[in-house]
Amino acid sequence: MAEKKSDRTRAAILAAARERFGADGYERATIRAIAADAAIDPAMVMRYYGSKEKLFAAAAEFDVRLPDLSDVPRDQLGQVLVRHLIERWEEDDTLQVLLRTAVTNEAAAERMRQVFIGQLTPAFERAAVDQPAVRAGLIATQALGFAFCRYILELEPIVALSTDEAVAWLGPTIARYLTAPSPSQA
Repeated sequence: MAEKKSDRTRAAILAAARERFGADGYERATIRAIAADAAIDPAMVMRYYGSKEKLFAAAAEFDVRLPDLSDVPRDQLGQVLVRHLIERWEEDDTLQVLLRTAVTNEAAAERMRQVFIGQLTPAFERAAVDQPAVRAGLIATQALGFAFCRYILELEPIVALSTDEAVAWLGPTIARYLTAPSPSQA
């Protein structure tokens, strides 16, 4: 029974932390405010997470859960990847919180680099894509730019795009980043 209560407490703390970090940013969010949002004593937050930085790291855990791209036809790579990324952004607001916070906090920016470069590069290596780190970085520019405009700035034309429309617009660019010969090879 105590285990279930501690799991609920951790979940409440993480949910409150994601909301607070997303709304206030890392610097302005406080353990006291997060605890109040979770309706618990601030000492409990410290008991479970030890520090604000450790709490942020736990709240910012995000797995892109990239699909195996090795069996995807080359002409569909961009569309498959864009659709997957949009679905991940929309099903889990952790990445939105991380993006919002990364703009002003180096620890969050490093976490974002780990999420994108650290997860995309190995997936592209497994798919036998040449220059996987460069291609992962280029794709991150598009994915993060799109996400920033859609979820953080809430730029109306981008917010209004359906997933299918966004895939149709972004897919060819992402496909080019994945499959085009390197300019240095041309």
